[in-house]
Amino acid sequence: MEGQVDVVSDVLETMRFSTLLFGRVELAAPWAMRVPKKETSSFYVVPRGNMRLRVDGLEAPLLLSAGDVVLVPHGAAHVVDDGSRRTLAARDFIPTEQLRGPLMTPPRLGGDGPVSTLIVGCFKFNAGAHSPLLSAFPPAIHIPAHESQAAPSLAATVQLMAMESSTPGQGSAIVLGRLADILLVQALRLRAATLSAEGAGLRALADPAIGAALGLIHGRLSEAWTVESLAASVGLSRSGFAARFHALVGEPPLQYLAGWRMTKAAQWLRESNDSIPQVAERVGYASEVAFHKAFKRWHGVGPGAYRREHGANRGPTVPSGDNEQSASL
Repeated sequence: MEGQVDVVSDVLETMRFSTLLFGRVELAAPWAMRVPKKETSSFYVVPRGNMRLRVDGLEAPLLLSAGDVVLVPHGAAHVVDDGSRRTLAARDFIPTEQLRGPLMTPPRLGGDGPVSTLIVGCFKFNAGAHSPLLSAFPPAIHIPAHESQAAPSLAATVQLMAMESSTPGQGSAIVLGRLADILLVQALRLRAATLSAEGAGLRALADPAIGAALGLIHGRLSEAWTVESLAASVGLSRSGFAARFHALVGEPPLQYLAGWRMTKAAQWLRESNDSIPQVAERVGYASEVAFHKAFKRWHGVGPGAYRREHGANRGPTVPSGDNEQSASL
């Protein structure tokens, strides 16, 4: 359909996700580590062994084995351990700072029992960035090895990460960082197509009609969309489209449109040299006054004040997935 764009790429590029890779660690039983609630979102790849992940908000623990990938997308507090029934005292937990050893000499931590290998990192989005397509994910996203094998590109990325981290050389930090970026996108894409019927968010992209409507919103943001025109564009009745969009995305069509317009406006105010009237026009506002009121309602300050506060980022844009090497796990 004319005017559609790659919605996942648009969302991730706009929200400026960054991968924070800590590297590879060898963990000999007994071992456990506790990660507090935080703004960044953890991810784990298991090249070897077995382990258990307990995440706040999930009733049952996740059992991980070689080849598995798991994301903790909202930064929920969690515990990863060797899966034994033994309860470790607080003093026996491995400090997460020890996971950030040099890539060339991965640390070996824990006791003297069976060894598991873990690749650890996290990702974050630009402060204040929000998308209902991402916020509706569950507390943890577990992709078992057998499931990733059904997605050859994801399985290949997991294998490459395991190989590169096991025999690191010059430039390995950059290679692993880029692979981590790819891993995130592939994992989200796979899970978006397989979320349960009760879920919302990126799963909407797998629905032909709602996915097409999202593509039109993102691709033709300045258009004067109404519920009626969006419904007609994807061949649904107004009421059927509105109900289906809300159920799959998590909010009504025009609320999603307004929020994404303000998210893109904030990005362009930070990163472009467009004037405020030009930004207003790009997001569908013919009146600068109306744009000012809408922007202030969403961001708490007017577009001029927002640009003065955040405009240091203006100039050539930084590619999404720009890797960093320092953050708290």
